[in-house]
Amino acid sequence: MNHQPSVPQRRLRVGIVGCGMISRNHLEAFAALDAAEVVGVCDVDLGRAQATASAWDIPNAVDSVAALLALGLDIVSVCTPHPTHEAVVLEAARAGVNVLCEKPIAVDLASAERMVAACDAAGVKLGVLFQRRFWPAAQRVRSLIDDGTLGTPVIGHVSVLLHREPSYYSADAWRGTWQNDGGGVLMTQAIHYIDLLQWYMGGVSEVYGAINTFKHGEHIEVEDSATAVLKFTSGAIATLSASTAANPSVGVQIRLTGSTGATAELSEFPEGTDGRVTLMASGQTVESTPVHPPEAEANVDLTSINGQLVPHHTSQIRDFVEAQSAGTEPAITGRDANNALRILLAVYESARTGTPVRFAPFPSDGPTAPGDVAASAPSSV
Repeated sequence: MNHQPSVPQRRLRVGIVGCGMISRNHLEAFAALDAAEVVGVCDVDLGRAQATASAWDIPNAVDSVAALLALGLDIVSVCTPHPTHEAVVLEAARAGVNVLCEKPIAVDLASAERMVAACDAAGVKLGVLFQRRFWPAAQRVRSLIDDGTLGTPVIGHVSVLLHREPSYYSADAWRGTWQNDGGGVLMTQAIHYIDLLQWYMGGVSEVYGAINTFKHGEHIEVEDSATAVLKFTSGAIATLSASTAANPSVGVQIRLTGSTGATAELSEFPEGTDGRVTLMASGQTVESTPVHPPEAEANVDLTSINGQLVPHHTSQIRDFVEAQSAGTEPAITGRDANNALRILLAVYESARTGTPVRFAPFPSDGPTAPGDVAASAPSSV
């Protein structure tokens, strides 16, 4: 029998758009994968792109998406400011290139749905970064639902009480504005945990919320604090509180009680560290670990937060690369990302009108029906 030598699989060619702080996580993640290589970076500031390319030994640095796509890419990673995501994704889709986009997918639903539709029409994959789903502890909580330990979640709570200095908002001109950031703590920080909550609890049917700016009003026009009550199509209910006005930060807790009566809590403290299951109560047993270890430093700078998330960026980016090679869908698609976006936009709309926002769950087969939920963040609050 003749055995033909195996042909090594071609490494996927990757381009990164945007060379700001979060691009480092993408660069490190792709560098850890044998199946892909970054062949070019792009930034409107060509000097910044060239500096990134030099630091990471990347052969090409350009200042336009068109020039990046001309390198013959398989994947584009989008690391640009939130409202610019759509233009990059649509251009990549037209070129037949798969797209991995930083969260939030967009700052309004119409934009997000155009991105999903364009990628569908072009037959390319669209993934969105929600790397905290790849925490082992987050996966464990999901398994407690799937294996019946919790049963169907019936009561949930998310607390996101973080610390940001004014310098965080002044670091980039786009931060803290409705037009260029799309929102405040909900859009930029709490969206990760809203994503986890809806992943655990399912489709949302109604949102009633309020927002305010208690600490950072001299530096931002968006909210630094928000609260909401969520009702789910299953009949479950949950509450959400989020702020960047806490000092010190007390991190994040997500607590679920299921139809079996069991309760599980997922915690992230200090911010950026791996999530931990800090409470598991089932039957006659309550197991808990300290949410706030006394030796931990509460307020952590953004560079440290992002750096500690690199392993989970790597896990999600590996999943996206493997999905392309296998011809399957990535773990978190553009449609999945729309779910968290429409929940937080409903909080904004409810805060603007003072009334609950009602909508159908999970618009996976087409755009949201008109009037279901606000299509964009409010211009003023």
